[in-house]
Amino acid sequence: MANLLSLVDINKIYGKKVQTHVLKNINLEYEKAEFTSIIGQSGSGKSTLLNILGSLDRPTSGRVYAEGKDLTTLNDDALAIFRNQMMGFIFQFHYLLPEFSALENVLIPHWLDRGSAQAEKVTLAKELLERVGVSERMNNRSTDLSGGQQQRVAIARALINRPKIILADEPTGNLDSESATQVNGLMREINQEFKTTFIIVTHDNHIAAQCDRVVEIKDGMIVQDYPTAEKTKQENWENLAPCYCLQKEGLVEWKQSN
Repeated sequence: MANLLSLVDINKIYGKKVQTHVLKNINLEYEKAEFTSIIGQSGSGKSTLLNILGSLDRPTSGRVYAEGKDLTTLNDDALAIFRNQMMGFIFQFHYLLPEFSALENVLIPHWLDRGSAQAEKVTLAKELLERVGVSERMNNRSTDLSGGQQQRVAIARALINRPKIILADEPTGNLDSESATQVNGLMREINQEFKTTFIIVTHDNHIAAQCDRVVEIKDGMIVQDYPTAEKTKQENWENLAPCYCLQKEGLVEWKQSN
């Protein structure tokens, strides 16, 4: 059986006269229902890697496969259709459209696919908003929502087409600690309930330590790729969570209880 998503010998180079080699011979495989993170310092290539995984950017060389299909052979229109049908995206900046309500924002990927909102999708959108805990705000414009509520709407939007894969780029980066914990817990619940594969780029090593698999990238190369189950909870904490996290409210308790 083909992997859900695979990168084979991926290189990404920006520039012609002055070249920047951002990704170097990357090989990765993802399976159904994985809950994974990509970590690394700023400028290491994390977001570029996520963009190539999501077919938002093309590699300079190498192949990207989704369920055995070579995405590098598709034109831009075919890639757009593929993304809309198979993938959902959650960004640090939620990118909700301010002139639309929460419900309408959730329906946008469906509108792009079908041109209008089918009744069953409207029902699903309402169910998703209830699932993420903002159903009472479905008719509010996004500008009338808190940061945490906006990100919850963005998660519902990512789910409207029932994607097999959700790619999240710093999904808690603009949230306070309580909202970040809630959003991370919500993504995990969705992963377990719908068997959706999550690939999360994060600077928050506390979140990374709670994923099932961690891929660390440095200078455009993978330096670690391991299931967290291969290490003890203590090792994951010590390897991934910076020392200052221990001083934050609730994290000491998390360490002791796991």
